[in-house]
Amino acid sequence: MVHRRVALRYLAAAVAFCITAAIAAEPEHEREHGGGAPPSAHQPEPHPAPRGYERPVEPKGWNARPATVDRAAYQHNYQAARSYHIGPYHRPAGWVERRWIYGQILPRAYWAPQYIVADYWLFALEVPPMGFEWIRVGPDALLISVSNGEILQVVYAVFA
Repeated sequence: MVHRRVALRYLAAAVAFCITAAIAAEPEHEREHGGGAPPSAHQPEPHPAPRGYERPVEPKGWNARPATVDRAAYQHNYQAARSYHIGPYHRPAGWVERRWIYGQILPRAYWAPQYIVADYWLFALEVPPMGFEWIRVGPDALLISVSNGEILQVVYAVFA
């Protein structure tokens, strides 16, 4: 939640900077006379301005979780095709960094609410089956069972 607030502040600052730069780049005679173009110039088409930060729309079926789990289809460890920069990761206090693989049990401290990746579609992660969630552990995304913490799939280096 804190990361989203910080991201929104940076986005608001960037939008304010762009608006200021556009006003400064506008010729002075247009600012004084209402911004109208000379009569002989081509009139631009109307364009709706951005309305602040708009969250990406969830893809159709983003939460249509499979009711059954075909373990053989999921049990893989693989490298992500793309990495996303989303902010720092703070592992649970008292735990050390390690590389996880499917079949291991992830300790409960790692799958507290702040580590759940709820917007998994934004990071090219597939829809988790019922009873499973994507968890961020360092730069990796782990698909775990929420009943016992068993790792079903690992995608390495999703988060840079």
